[in-house]
Amino acid sequence: MTLVLRNLQIVIPLRRAVLRRNMEALRHILGVKEYDLGVICVDNRKIQLINYQYKKKNCPTDVLSFPFQENLAAGELPQPSFPDDYNLGDIFLGVEFIYQQCQEQKDDFYSVMTVTAAHGMCHLLGYQHRSEAEWRQMFEKEKQILEVLSRLTGRNLQPLTENYNSLSRTHTPVIKRETCPKIGFEQLTKDNLQASD
Repeated sequence: MTLVLRNLQIVIPLRRAVLRRNMEALRHILGVKEYDLGVICVDNRKIQLINYQYKKKNCPTDVLSFPFQENLAAGELPQPSFPDDYNLGDIFLGVEFIYQQCQEQKDDFYSVMTVTAAHGMCHLLGYQHRSEAEWRQMFEKEKQILEVLSRLTGRNLQPLTENYNSLSRTHTPVIKRETCPKIGFEQLTKDNLQASD
């Protein structure tokens, strides 16, 4: 089926062909090429708006996943009733946030984007990290996926969840207040979440 990759931000130059190639490889490794998948790249402002609206966290983050079929058990593939329902869901990548983290930690941007996308895809397949047991299960799945991708690409990709604090299990590291402006609820309108041309 289709991989839809949209770049709705202009802050960070993005080579979509590289990201698309890596996403197609991840879909193949996970055995989900017959499912539609949306990957939307956004800036800090948009990811913060979405994070606040859906997660009640008023800061930018690296990735948010919205599964088409909710409440899947970890690793369970959706079993659609209709052909049009072969859809994993959407992943929002906070490209600006990821880029800033890469600059601070001297990491390769496209490698981190790929690892972050793999993490988002695991969420679409029912993996979570709300408890130690869930975190361990998700870590092992990410590790398995990234080991295969590392062999294919010659890069050493490590799971995103490997770096999590065992208590919080949050993607977002501690952010200085001045880099995380408060956004009032009145600003969270449909227009704020639309792509700007």
